[in-house]
Formats: sequence, C-alpha cells, structure tokens
Amino acid sequence: MASNTLILGLQWGDEGKGKIVDALSEEVYAVCRFQGGHNAGHTIKVNGQQTVLHLTPSGILHPNVNCIIGNGVVLSLEALDKEINDLVDAGINFDNRFFVSSGCALILPSHISIDKVRDKKESIGTTGRGIGPSYEDKIARRAVRLGDLGNEQILREKVELLVSYHNRLLVELYEEEPHDIDHVIAELLSFKHLHDKYCTDTQGLIYDWIIKENQSLLFEGAQGTLLDIDHGTYPYVTSSSTTAGGVSTGLGLGPKYINKIIGISKAYCTRVGEGPFPTELFDDNGKMLAEIGNEFGATTGRPRRCGWLDLLALKKAVFTNSVTDICLTKLDVMDEFNSIEVCIDYQGDQPVYKTFEGWKSSTEGITKFKNLPLKAQEYINFIEDFVGCNISIVSTGPSRDQTIHR
Repeated sequence: MASNTLILGLQWGDEGKGKIVDALSEEVYAVCRFQGGHNAGHTIKVNGQQTVLHLTPSGILHPNVNCIIGNGVVLSLEALDKEINDLVDAGINFDNRFFVSSGCALILPSHISIDKVRDKKESIGTTGRGIGPSYEDKIARRAVRLGDLGNEQILREKVELLVSYHNRLLVELYEEEPHDIDHVIAELLSFKHLHDKYCTDTQGLIYDWIIKENQSLLFEGAQGTLLDIDHGTYPYVTSSSTTAGGVSTGLGLGPKYINKIIGISKAYCTRVGEGPFPTELFDDNGKMLAEIGNEFGATTGRPRRCGWLDLLALKKAVFTNSVTDICLTKLDVMDEFNSIEVCIDYQGDQPVYKTFEGWKSSTEGITKFKNLPLKAQEYINFIEDFVGCNISIVSTGPSRDQTIHR
C-alpha cells in the first residue's frame, strides 16, 4: 500500500523544509503544494548549487517527479512565469509533470498596492507581495482565479468588478493612485500561456494517483504552524492555513489519505517580521545564531530574529498537526556555543529555561546519530521526550546528504 507524507513547519517558517522535501522527493510520484504564495522561499542545495523556489514544489528538481500547485495557493502569474523560465534555463523540464489548480486565486497588481500601503499603517510585517489582500478577496468570494483566463469575457467582468473595488479603497481610503483596469486585464492575458499549459483539475489528478494508481505523494507546506491564520500568533500571522488541516482544504483530499506527518523544527527559533517572540535573544548568542545560521530570508533577504528553542510552542505544534515524526534542522549551528538553553515553562510572560552544556565540536555532515557528540545526543533526546514525538531526522548541514535518519 502506497504511503502519503505531509511535511510542514512547526515554528514561524524558515525551518529548512525545502531540503527535507527535496531529499524525500526521490521516493514519491508527486509533490503537492497546498497553501501560501510567493512570499515563501525554499532554499535547496544540491551538488554545491543553490536553488531558491518560491512557488514551484521542491520535487521539480527530480526529473521523474510530478508537481502540483493546489487550489489553496494564491498565485502571482508574473512570479510563476519567471520561476519556470529560470528553472527551464537551468535545464529543468516542466512538460507533462507540472500542474496548477484552476481554483488558484490570482494576485493582481492592485493587491500588491493595497498590501504595501496598508502595511505602512498597520506594521504587520508582510512581504508586500499582495498575498493577504488576495486571500481576503478569495474569502469574500470575489477572487479572479486561474481558470478564469480560459474565458476572456468572464475574466474581463471579474477583473472590472474587483479592480473597481480596489481602486475605491486605494483612492478614498489610502489616497493612492488607482489602477487602469484595461492594463490589469492585458497583464493577466499576457500570461495566458501558463493557463493553457498548466491549468487543470488538480483534485482529479490527486484522486487518480491515490485511489486508482496507488501512488505515493508528498504534501508540502509553506511558512509554519505559528504563522497559521487560526492557530498562530494572531494578528502577526500569514493569511492561510499552514497547519495539517490546510492540506485537505488546499488540495481537496481527506485526512485519512495522509499516512505520515513530518514536522520540521530548527534546533533554535527564528522569526521574520513583527510579532511576539518570547525566547528572542538580543545578546551575543542571538548574533551568533544569526551569523552562523545565515539567518536571512530566502525571499526578502530580511534578517531573521533569533532565539532559543521554545519547547512549549513546539509541543503545541506537534499536537495541532498530529505530527508523527520531527525533523530537527540546523543542529550544526549550535556547535560553537558554550551553553544552550531551551524554554520549558513560563512564569507570566517570562520563559523558564533549562540549560545544556554545549558540545563544542563539529556535527556538520554527520550521518549517524551514534557519531554525534554525547551532549548533542542528550539535547536531542530531551527535546524528543518533552514534546512526546520521535525526532527521526536530524539535519547537520544544508546539503541533501548531510542528514541523520534514525
């Protein structure tokens, strides 16, 4: 019986999901992305070459793996077109193996304008790429979707309605310039080739692959649990369901078809943008984590805030997602620390820490758990016991082969 696996982040995103999805993609028939937009960035390093993917599922780097962008994703056609062209130039083939849901809501230029001007006033810390406003219009049932490009008359009617609404917001509320509706329509139609080549009923494909063909699939999330619109640090969250429930809505399959759920967590914590971060460090340890871990956003280049691992938050994320296995990433970043702390409780708003003695030796590239320094093994075993979930994968470097499987 084929087995389907979900991979998602257990923190505020940037946990290193791309590498793990890429590594596991060799074993599956297809990799399916279920939410988010091009605000996500997966950095993958293979044979010394670094690739950053924003929309395309990580499985695209494997020539025999199919890839799906599901209906839960909001789509910038410009960003998708650029990414496909860049990958094709790098020798990646998309023909007959890349599929995009007709139900994907599109990001229009007016979404981006609203996102940028609003974030100046509200300081949520968005990427300004129109993701949030696009999700708002999707929920309000006025979105323009990828399938609409198949009928120019319907497309024109929908765009006129939506951009007229956006223009009222921009002019009357924010005192910004309106968008020319004809220009927006022309821009969308300039990407009609993406609709013609890749747009399909992706739920139907997934049904056939799972039910009729008994294929193994991999489901790939963007961002992380603590950015979930319902279960994250609201309002400093993303606009989609980043947790396990988002797979069912974002791809159109029921929970029983997910056999294994791998949650990705760094050996410490980071977050980008505004919002609460109880274990954030403002001292030399925080600077060390940022420098050694190269903590800068793959999409935006923004520096990430760094801090110690919060085990209470991690335990909650394990429960929220029904995690069966944890992958702990960036263990090697901790190699130079004299002592390492983890949050095990709170007194009011203040974290209560347990202190571990640092192992002060290199773990980079180690591929067997028994070869790790004993103090690193103790650190991992404590995390595992506290959150009540197996840490079955440990990443000891950015490359695909720098991984421990337990």
